[in-house]
Order: sequence, then structure tokens, then C-alpha cells
Amino acid sequence: MWRLVVAILLAGCFLELSAREGDDRIGRPAPALQLKHWLNSAPLDVAALRGKVVLVRWWTDGCDLCVATAPALREFQRKYGPQGLQVIGVFHPKPAGDWDMQRVRRAAERLGFTFPVALDADWAALHRWWLDSNERGFTSVSFLIDKRGVIRYVHPGGEYHLGEHESCQRNYKDIEQTINRLLAE
Repeated sequence: MWRLVVAILLAGCFLELSAREGDDRIGRPAPALQLKHWLNSAPLDVAALRGKVVLVRWWTDGCDLCVATAPALREFQRKYGPQGLQVIGVFHPKPAGDWDMQRVRRAAERLGFTFPVALDADWAALHRWWLDSNERGFTSVSFLIDKRGVIRYVHPGGEYHLGEHESCQRNYKDIEQTINRLLAE
């Protein structure tokens, strides 16, 4: 059951998600990533990142919403990385299973991702983290994990950025405020 509110917005952000989608994940320990193929880093997992605030964003090539969100991810890493934030991009090919690391590398380079990027080739991690038995509106989901490894915020997909779209700006600011609050804990 999708809890998705469709809102037509002025030039972009064509879907505004219900604030409730993703609430079922808040307060739960972040699942293991268990991903083998990485760019810009040796393999990482949530347990090894304890003590850091972690922003995990699933993305793929050919996704306009992922392209629109890329500058926010780069900016969060640039601005808050020195304070203890780690952004991780998780590439999930569409369709699942259709991948090679050169495709992932080209896509990450086009988006300017210098932070760690993992490949979720068969969407196994995406299922553990987000899809499991639930129908969801998007697969381009973002999670903020606190220093103890607990999920504290979920952006259930779509885009967030600064710019002309009010809902995207609001989501960006919510994420930034949550990052600041988690870094201060």
C-alpha cells in the first residue's frame, strides 16, 4: 500500500511524498549493506561506521530525480564530512542485475561523486533496507543513520535540492537540519 500523495508543483518536483512513508524504519538499527563492489573506497558497512553520521542514498543512471539530488549529496559531504558525516551512494541498476562496474564508474563520474559508491547489483540491500514486503513509491530512497547505527530519518525517494521547487527545498532543509542535530549528539 503506497502512502503517496500526488501533488502537481510548478516546474519540477512532481511528486510530494506523504510524511508517513518511511516512518516504519525510524528508530530501527540500520541493516547491513553487505555489498562487495565499491568505488572511491574499500567495502564499507554500517557497523564499521559507528561514531559517524551516515547518509545513504540509492540512485541509478538515467534517473532525472537522482541527477537533481546529486548536488545536494556532494554539498552535504563537502560541508559536513569534516564534522563526521559520511555520504554513501548505492547504485541500483534498472533492471536489477543489469550492471558492470564501468557503467557504475561512468555514472558516478558524471554526477561528480567522490564519496564512496557501492553497487547493489541485484537489489538485495535495497530489499533489506526498504522494499522487503512493502510496495514503495520510489527506489531512490535516502536514510540518515546516527552515530549508534540507528535510522533517524528517511526521505522516501524522489529528489531534494535547493532551487525553485518548494517541496524539494523543504526536504533538503529537513535533511540538513537532521544532519546538524545528529552531528551534535
